[in-house]
Amino acid sequence: MASQIYVDEITGSDTTGDGTIQQPYQSAAHALFVNQAISEPKLLMRSKEESDFVEITASALKKARKNADGLAKKAKKSEELKLREEQAKGAEAEKTQKKLEESKKIVLTEDSDLVKPVKAKIGNLAPLRSKRVRVSGWVHRLRDQKGIIFVDLRDGTGYLQVVLSGIVAQTYQALTLNTEATIEATGILQEVPEGKKAPGGHELIVDYWRLLGSSPGGPDSFSNQVTEKSDPSLQADLRHLVLRGETASNVLRLRSFLLRAFRESLVSHDLMEVTPPCLVQTSVEGGATLFKLDYYSQPAYLTQSSQLYLETCLPSLGDVFCIQESFRAENSHTRRHLSEYTHLEGELAFITFDDLMDHIETIICESVQKLLDSPVASALIKQLNPNFVQPKRPFKRMSYASAIAWLVENGIKRPSEDADGNIIKDEQGNPIMVDHVLGDDIAEAAERQMTDIFAVPMFLYGFPKELKAFYMKAMPGTGEGGLVYTESCDLLMPNVGEIVGGSMRISDMDELLAGYKRVGIDPSPYYWFTDQRKYGTCEHGGYGLGVERFLAWLANRYTVRECSLYPRWPGRATP
Repeated sequence: MASQIYVDEITGSDTTGDGTIQQPYQSAAHALFVNQAISEPKLLMRSKEESDFVEITASALKKARKNADGLAKKAKKSEELKLREEQAKGAEAEKTQKKLEESKKIVLTEDSDLVKPVKAKIGNLAPLRSKRVRVSGWVHRLRDQKGIIFVDLRDGTGYLQVVLSGIVAQTYQALTLNTEATIEATGILQEVPEGKKAPGGHELIVDYWRLLGSSPGGPDSFSNQVTEKSDPSLQADLRHLVLRGETASNVLRLRSFLLRAFRESLVSHDLMEVTPPCLVQTSVEGGATLFKLDYYSQPAYLTQSSQLYLETCLPSLGDVFCIQESFRAENSHTRRHLSEYTHLEGELAFITFDDLMDHIETIICESVQKLLDSPVASALIKQLNPNFVQPKRPFKRMSYASAIAWLVENGIKRPSEDADGNIIKDEQGNPIMVDHVLGDDIAEAAERQMTDIFAVPMFLYGFPKELKAFYMKAMPGTGEGGLVYTESCDLLMPNVGEIVGGSMRISDMDELLAGYKRVGIDPSPYYWFTDQRKYGTCEHGGYGLGVERFLAWLANRYTVRECSLYPRWPGRATP
């Protein structure tokens, strides 16, 4: 009895089918091709017009056999091609191995008759064209074109195209070179030919080089470790490798220029830089966000802000600023929060509230201008944020009360909360949204939505006393809604939100003591801060700027985590 083979042109599969009624083939030709060992197979077909399997017709069988012969010839040809490819690969592998063995016999020595090279950083090479130079760095990119090896070398100051040809490209080290290896290369620095491009407009024609540190290839190669599209948790684990990428390193490079610009601007306005302690025994923004530690059997904290210490410097050093780390034990995972961040803080004496906002505006605009005036920094901004728009003065200013009215008018609501601050939800588990009212703390989402609509830097000022810290100066009397407002401000930037918080400080001792009492703080540990009102008080104010947030705005980064060398957030303290 002939073997029965099932073919279903509707639901069958030539890939997974086995010819049974449960798993039929899709084509008769394939059925014959894979069952050549069967002398008289009986094909049972189901076509589009019929619902039952029936024996294949004579004409259809003839056509199927012809097509099966074609499949057999194609398979034979494919097998022959595969064999030739394997033979070619084997020959090529043998050739490569022979080439590698031969390359081990080549030992480079530097020609002592050549001009002694000038050792230089890549970023300083332009004046050394046509001279023999020596550079060291990491292999950023690598390509082999017909025996000429092109290396894009980086050393942190720039990139350089290094050309290995002839004997220097035939050594074992050259043939096994991988990205991220470190090398020292010596040769003539030449301007690239017309019509060609290379970093800096020149390339190094190498006459001698040596491998300083190897880097693995294959599965362990650098390119297989992490990319810009890798999972964020992997990028965080391998931050030390991410930093070698162009985008990450350019963000940090721009950060360096930014800090320099801030310092130059602040010093030009007669502010002196000081370095307050990070280990403290007092809070500035409330105890809930303090990192506590045991300090020789005494309670101590990582600082939330250096503001209180800056105030103590005013009588001796005049206006002062600091740029150092602040810490917030706030369990927040938003894209603009860090547990450790770089805090630029300034404190100024003998000023008014308007003077304070004018000063903040001036420092920001002058610092940005310095960056744009720098060819290197401006190129970094253009590369990272091609659509960057320089902020125009004066910045928009809106009072807190006006902002509440604007939010209501534009239908921007907030989640309803109970007496304990918990969000009230409906039966489906969604937050119940309500209008803002005077006395509300404007939520981050609403604040950012408002900022993005205005799309310009803007000061929000005059926040209610109950929402602000104990040291902030109150405006005289009561204002709208019967509330007491403070001489406080937040500077908001599009796409980021708040980047600066500032205020005038309480200058009267009795008012400061009442401030301690209002928030339940024991004034005893703050004796040194209170003394500033005892020995010659004055009207003064200050501010804190989050450097990572400012950089996120400047470089158009989605999250502040990209703007820190090794960012720290809840659950992340490595590497």
